[in-house]
Amino acid sequence: MSQNLHGTFVSEKINKIRWRPDPFDNAHSFITGSWDNETNHIKLWDFKESPEDADIYPYVVSEYNYDGDVTECRFLSPDLFVSSSTTGSVSLMRINVDEKAVTNISEEIEWKHIHQFKNGEKSSCISFAVYDNDFATVGEDGNIFLLTALRKEPARKIINADSCSIHCVTFLKHSEILTGNLRGHMKIWDLRSSSNTESSSFMMSGEQIAPTCLTFHPTQRHMVVAGDEEGSLTVWDLRHNTYPLNLLSAHSDSVTELQFHPDHPDQLFTSSSSGELWHWMVNKQNRLLINDDEPDSNVWLLGDSIKNKLEVYALMSKLHMPINTLDLNRNRILCGCDNEAIYLISNIKLY
Repeated sequence: MSQNLHGTFVSEKINKIRWRPDPFDNAHSFITGSWDNETNHIKLWDFKESPEDADIYPYVVSEYNYDGDVTECRFLSPDLFVSSSTTGSVSLMRINVDEKAVTNISEEIEWKHIHQFKNGEKSSCISFAVYDNDFATVGEDGNIFLLTALRKEPARKIINADSCSIHCVTFLKHSEILTGNLRGHMKIWDLRSSSNTESSSFMMSGEQIAPTCLTFHPTQRHMVVAGDEEGSLTVWDLRHNTYPLNLLSAHSDSVTELQFHPDHPDQLFTSSSSGELWHWMVNKQNRLLINDDEPDSNVWLLGDSIKNKLEVYALMSKLHMPINTLDLNRNRILCGCDNEAIYLISNIKLY
């Protein structure tokens, strides 16, 4: 079956797009978060197929007016997700179906303007990471908040965690997070410690290059990859040291999002402000090196020789505007763009 690409004009710039989890692993709905509007929206979409041409068209099921630009969205369950805003607020949102079978989006908890500067001005909540029902938020104010879906009060505040904007965050384990700031400093925080200082820190590279996004390997969480403002990927193995294993030149502009395939963890997908959407995979002659039962067979941890073992494919023609976000579900990928369109690519060839 050949790969298919379907684009839909949605009349607003999309900053985040996320598949809605499906208990039967057959996701058919998703959410989008917009930016750069007077009033932004979080929308729930579903798909319908046209019997005439077998094309798939998304349609809006419900929408919610949102204060500020949507900076991140993450699902906790099929009915609960978390969103963040340039106003510094974080919200726990619920997807409901009422007695008339009408689906709507409502706000369960709002941590209003939780990120703000010392003078009281609003600070953007740039990103957050989720681990079960807990989430860690970071912002322009250099603060870190640990929140939980179980209560309104923050579980932990790390005020003045950084002297500049914190751009990205990910959980290494439930008690440990990794953050990256505007100057390229990466910091590991032990959440069990009462100290408000990092347990260790290191640099992205020899220069002050800001990371834009972070992810970890699906089966080896100690392997972390960061995308940066210059379009490169940096790979670390945090078991051994904090010196990068690899620095891979990639896109011609900043990496906006990156995600490993959960079922094919040797394969990575990246999007960029350059309007590119790429699929990274191990080339055919090196695919036999991969053994899921042998952790050391992870090709991404091979050091400089990795560059001869990877192939990169463009999943769609380069756009003239940024692709801000992507999300995977089995052999399908969604992406959202500044050209006010969303794209579904189905039947992606996975090895």
